Amino acid sequence: MNTAGILADAFERVREAVHTAVDGLAPEDLNARLDEGANSISWLVWHLTRIQDDHVADAAGTEQVWLSQGWASRFGLPFAEDATGYGQSSKEVAAVRVDSAELLLGYYDAVHEQSVGFIRSLDGRALERIVDENWSPPVTLGVRLVSVLADDLQHAGQAAFVRGALERR
Repeated sequence: MNTAGILADAFERVREAVHTAVDGLAPEDLNARLDEGANSISWLVWHLTRIQDDHVADAAGTEQVWLSQGWASRFGLPFAEDATGYGQSSKEVAAVRVDSAELLLGYYDAVHEQSVGFIRSLDGRALERIVDENWSPPVTLGVRLVSVLADDLQHAGQAAFVRGALERR
């Protein structure tokens, strides 16, 4: 298996974790917060998807699925279309509410398909390309993809934890 194959497999594992955390949940569970400062499953999955969409689209030189496929209007969130959830207040987290698991998973799956399609097109040398010079050392494509994976897995795990806590109530 080459490097692109390994990365694609890792993103497939994120997809499994996201679906496990979200599949079959009613809106009241998706939008529930364990306390007033906690993140909901809706926010966690929306945020991890927005970060993946933003970062991978930037690296690939493509438009974000959020905008190009109309997901921003489907979600109808009360903040700027380019918001990713980074640095949001508790009030903003509470504003991310969905009517169905299908909406969250539809957006996630669309981003996943675009991301994996891009990743499968890469060769090992492509991962050395600098994609962000705002850091020292500058961030390579490989480092950016691993960073997205780490963030995705962390938030998918948090969503699974919230689901488990809600199911035990």
